[in-house]
Amino acid sequence: MARPSLKRYALLSIVAALATIALKGVAWWLTGSVGLLSDAAESLVNLAGALMALAMLTLAEQPADDNHAFGHGKAEYFSSAFEGFLIVVAAVAISYSAVDRLIHPRPLEALGLGLGFSAVASVINYLTARVLMTVGRQHHSITLEADAHHLMTDVWTSVGVIVGVGLAGASGWQWLVPLIAVAVAVNILGTGWRLLQRSADGLMDAALPEERRVEIAAVLEDYRRQGLEFHALRTRQAGRRPFVSVNVLVPGQWTVQRGHDWLERIEESIRQAVPGSHVTTHLEPLEDPASQSDQDLDRQEDGG
Repeated sequence: MARPSLKRYALLSIVAALATIALKGVAWWLTGSVGLLSDAAESLVNLAGALMALAMLTLAEQPADDNHAFGHGKAEYFSSAFEGFLIVVAAVAISYSAVDRLIHPRPLEALGLGLGFSAVASVINYLTARVLMTVGRQHHSITLEADAHHLMTDVWTSVGVIVGVGLAGASGWQWLVPLIAVAVAVNILGTGWRLLQRSADGLMDAALPEERRVEIAAVLEDYRRQGLEFHALRTRQAGRRPFVSVNVLVPGQWTVQRGHDWLERIEESIRQAVPGSHVTTHLEPLEDPASQSDQDLDRQEDGG
């Protein structure tokens, strides 16, 4: 069954980025605030992330070909790594600016109506991020999840500004603004770092999450009780598609047809446990010692 295209959600992110750039641009025009101008410029980074997401989703949805027999799903990790990098850079930039404000305090800018426009832009980013995160998790798309996290960094930054300005204005403690900014930076730095880790794991063929592997093990255990054995179970996630391979050991006197029929049942059971997975099985005779030599990636030769 064909997988639904997710490109329209990347287009939604692009529209949201353009809308927030316009709103924050108006906020800067009304106030002349350098801070709001910087905020509008940062939204250009959101637009770059959304464009990258659209490009990589378009590539990931291309069918398998002679040069990419396993499909193009891993293209999603380039997008998520890019978004993770942008988030880390944003966290460092916020921290640098906040520390500078702590060392060299400056009077608060009168943001007035401009802050309201910025708040509306944050609401747009928040709602878009919720949609992207929900769909990303539903379809196992790290690209949409990463874009959602990137939008949320913008939301947290704006919330930090609003809260910081409000508290500082009420208390007169101007150091609250940069202090809250540092807290926001630490929070989004962790988000960016985790995205980079997940992207690296995907590119290095990390195994499926433990809960998925437990489900596969439960399926195989059901068939063990029927006299079959298994080894060399390997799993990986390539973008939205999980891959599972396993060697199935059956009595040597079975016919090829009988063994094949059992493999078809096993593959279907695994696909039901892990929807959307590509399952590969290999049939081997239980009694043949050679069947035990390929449990590792490097085949164990006799006497080796």
